[in-house]
Amino acid sequence: MATSAVTTPQAAAYSETPEAVVVRFAGDSGDGMQLTGGQFTLSTALAGNDLATFPDFPAEIRAPQGTLFGVSAFQINFGSRQINTAGDAPDVLVAMNPAALKMNLAALKPGGLIIADTGEFSKRNLDKAKYDTNPLEDGSLAKWDVLAFDISALTIEAVKPFGLGNKDALRSKNMWTLGLALWMFDRDRGPIEDWLKAKFRTKPDIADANIAALNAGHAYGETAELSGPLKQLHLDPVESAPGLYRTITGAEAVSLGLVAGAQLAELPMFFGGYPITPASAILHHLARLKEFGVTTFQAEDEIAAICAAIGASYAGQLGVTSSSGPGIALKGEAMGLAIMTELPLVIVNSQRGGPSTGLPTKTEQSDLYQAVYGRNGDAPMPVIAARSPGDAFECAIEACRIAVEYMTPVMLLTDGYIANAAEPWKVPDPANYAPFPAKFLGSKNDGDALLPYKRDGKGARPWIKPGTPGLMHRIGGIEKAVDTGHIDYAPDNHQAMTDARKNKVHGVAVPDQDIAAGHAGGKLAVVGWGSTYGPIHQAVNRSRAKGLDVAHIHVRHIWPLPGNLGELLKSYDKVLVPEMNTGQFKTVLRDQYLVDAQPLTKTSGQPFTIAELQTAIEGALA
Repeated sequence: MATSAVTTPQAAAYSETPEAVVVRFAGDSGDGMQLTGGQFTLSTALAGNDLATFPDFPAEIRAPQGTLFGVSAFQINFGSRQINTAGDAPDVLVAMNPAALKMNLAALKPGGLIIADTGEFSKRNLDKAKYDTNPLEDGSLAKWDVLAFDISALTIEAVKPFGLGNKDALRSKNMWTLGLALWMFDRDRGPIEDWLKAKFRTKPDIADANIAALNAGHAYGETAELSGPLKQLHLDPVESAPGLYRTITGAEAVSLGLVAGAQLAELPMFFGGYPITPASAILHHLARLKEFGVTTFQAEDEIAAICAAIGASYAGQLGVTSSSGPGIALKGEAMGLAIMTELPLVIVNSQRGGPSTGLPTKTEQSDLYQAVYGRNGDAPMPVIAARSPGDAFECAIEACRIAVEYMTPVMLLTDGYIANAAEPWKVPDPANYAPFPAKFLGSKNDGDALLPYKRDGKGARPWIKPGTPGLMHRIGGIEKAVDTGHIDYAPDNHQAMTDARKNKVHGVAVPDQDIAAGHAGGKLAVVGWGSTYGPIHQAVNRSRAKGLDVAHIHVRHIWPLPGNLGELLKSYDKVLVPEMNTGQFKTVLRDQYLVDAQPLTKTSGQPFTIAELQTAIEGALA
């Protein structure tokens, strides 16, 4: 097999062991890049490195093979220091075909390493990728190191003893590539072999073929090291507090957090959902947790899903539903019903690019207006935003607490990046979480009378299980009378009930806003929410290291806002608000505090890079 290489910058770049490396696997959507990335993530976590990942895949169920539309990629940033983002630009790009190279080359660092499968660089595939000439041969890749060889043929050769045809043999190509990557970064193959045996336990020949491909890729790395740009690199484990760690995605963290929240509330949980990218994974994870009192229900549509969850809350369970932007729009009327009936409900919105169908597999933060303002009538609802996959666990518990203690629906915002990305997570000690057991009314609460809308000190009405003797009461979407809950259209009554619902939500106790980096007062505060945390935090810390007067404030409680936030923002000369939308949180801050918050917006379907934010910080302080 021919191997071609241009060997100058990469060898120099790795002459000293870096603290972190960014690798991107890219190929056709049928090449198993997400699987390859996921297993490399597992091996990286077991090696003790900190990490962050970014799966990036097409929306098409199966785009034509070899086309630009069908490229799937998985990026991982890992190292021996704290990692907050999946990395701005890859150090290594593994391109399984010409389309993958074309779609991802612009992101690769100058002097970075390209590993390409020459077996896929046929005239037909080059035409599909809109290449006039073969980039591996025309000199256009001169500013990068290139290691090009026929991975396809090497894979077929590796699995030949198992009698597979070429088509079936090539399905192991991702394992060959994974083996090479495991060698490159000094990873143990054992856990991957165990995983393959478990995955294909009913088809041992397939397991053995994949293991053979994995080992062949690893062995090739040892051979290729003799010359060329491919070098083995070992990154030491990151220093971390003692404890039990695991990798976790945002969808997994939300699911576990919801179960933990229901346990802390001492309630069974009912989850009503409908498949939609990227929220479907929450339904998948919760369906495997039935032993914790979780009932999952896949409804016929989004409206049925939330209405079933509201019904479960009325019956005395913790109702939960989940969707993405289009589905949240469909749930809007039922959210109003939950607000009017004042029942606990957790609504998870895994945001994606929109409007309408928009960008189903890409990330965005464009549902903030929808969360805070987007219902008919005056219908306030607490809103919480998770900043990372691990943080989604804490936020899910907080959403459950507020829903139960204040008898209100709560919206938890994540996004496509958080839902799909993974990071190491220290498994928390359950003893560190204070229970908030739900309280049900068991008898009449006003002498011989029942007042189903009599409020406690938090503004919450009592939770009454249907069928409780003597506690029959009206429920539904028509305005209720103060205290009694009778139907009442009177102007003064509607004013009073509107004010009561508003005051209850505005009175939700949320912690004071902290400062993620820097100090109160100064020239510039960069204010973020949601998944922008990682790149903002890195950009602010790097800017501060250069002597710039900048701080990072990251808001978890979007509505109601922390009580000290207005005063804190006014202590800075300028406020910059980076968002993956057209400036929605900036509007909320201006509305609430009359601060001249300046937007920094991005709606490309891709997260902010650290470099973009550093440039914006320097520009704001110029």
